[in-house]
Amino acid sequence: MTDLRDHLMALVDKAVAAGEGPRLAAPHPVNDTMISHWTEAMGDRNPLYTGPEAVAPPAMIQVWSMEGLRREPAAELRRPVDDVFEALDEAGYTGVVATNCEHTYHRYLAMGEKLTSSTRLLDTVGPKRTALGEGYFVTWNVTWYSGDEPVAEMMFRLLKFRPIEKVSREPYPLTPAVNGDTRFFWDGVRQGELRIQKCGACGELRHPPGPVCPSCRSAERTHIVAGGTGTVYSYVVHHHPAVPGRETPFVVAVVELPEGVRMVGNIVQYPIEDVYVGMPVRVTYQEMDDELTLPMWVPTQEEV
Repeated sequence: MTDLRDHLMALVDKAVAAGEGPRLAAPHPVNDTMISHWTEAMGDRNPLYTGPEAVAPPAMIQVWSMEGLRREPAAELRRPVDDVFEALDEAGYTGVVATNCEHTYHRYLAMGEKLTSSTRLLDTVGPKRTALGEGYFVTWNVTWYSGDEPVAEMMFRLLKFRPIEKVSREPYPLTPAVNGDTRFFWDGVRQGELRIQKCGACGELRHPPGPVCPSCRSAERTHIVAGGTGTVYSYVVHHHPAVPGRETPFVVAVVELPEGVRMVGNIVQYPIEDVYVGMPVRVTYQEMDDELTLPMWVPTQEEV
């Protein structure tokens, strides 16, 4: 790691000392077609950007110098920052996320102006540990010119990080069936919500969810988000037979919610012998594999 950092910092020092890189010509002059596409995408209806005296929106400055997917600059047009990025890629820092961007505009651009841009590396800081993985923060400045006149500048900072390797887990063997009647419930679980189906006609709550209200027979349905607390209505301790993906013994409980419905789930993170009818519990969410999360129940703080 020290050798890598020393090598990288040597490249950074060289790039910073080099100052601005070569002026790269924008692939197209400032034109109304590109402006029309940009303003439509951004929803910008400023009349300055249309008509015979139109000017270019300052915020689209970077559009004029975008190089496309096949950028292969000649050796004499390489930017000093390119060596730093290549060294980071080769060392496994292939992830990229932008963290900061600041624009400075000196004037409006007129139709037909041909721009060039140059890049100057400002600094590189790292390695830093982040939630995305270990990485380096790279900051550089781009200046756009019309002839020799600077017309805009951009300070850009991004994190080049080494992605954390995700360990794939074996699929949980007892995956619940998900269909049009139950999908809302499982979508909620993935978002940390305990959803209860509600009749769209009479307002009655029901669980498990179904296609038709048992009270008024209406097929209209919506849902509420439960508070996530309840009490143990009844329970069993499962010893046999063996259950794929689970270690026995474990508790299967019927939990009564204050909203008026009951749900079946496991009691976890608590001694089996201490579980009792009437015990206050709260919902928790446990990832069973890379795709499935199940709602389970743990004692409230008063019980712990």
